[in-house]
Amino acid sequence: MTDLLALLQQFHREKLAMFLRHEDSARFVSQYDANNTYQYIINREDVQLSWLATAIADLGGQVADTVEPQREVAGKGAEAARAVIEADARDAQAFVDRWQPRVEAMTNARQSGMLRVILGETLEQQRFFEQALAGRVDLLGRRGQSLAAAHGEVLSSRWIE
Repeated sequence: MTDLLALLQQFHREKLAMFLRHEDSARFVSQYDANNTYQYIINREDVQLSWLATAIADLGGQVADTVEPQREVAGKGAEAARAVIEADARDAQAFVDRWQPRVEAMTNARQSGMLRVILGETLEQQRFFEQALAGRVDLLGRRGQSLAAAHGEVLSSRWIE
């Protein structure tokens, strides 16, 4: 049981670091559709982190509140956006590559099933990042005819003073 707890805590730490990087990345991605996709990813990761926290608490553990520092972003505008999206795509694949063998070796069906779902959603995130890099704007689905021309950018901060 302590091995399972340690594994879940480590997985949580890494997923939390990824979540925080995605929050930071979204500030650099101003293209409307790509930013909406980041918001979707962040919301899904928030749910995933809650699943992990519940599983850890059920085993008598606590989630760590320390994670690796945020990455440095070079450049501005479209250059910075491309850099963070490329980094996030690489990070997603590396996360899955690192964790998939460990998850497949788990004997606890309930927890391995949860982690498989999270790994699958992480691969979906990687696909979103690759599509954004390719200039796709239908990342979360295609618009209806009445919204076909909708596009634009979002602000890097929610509130302006």
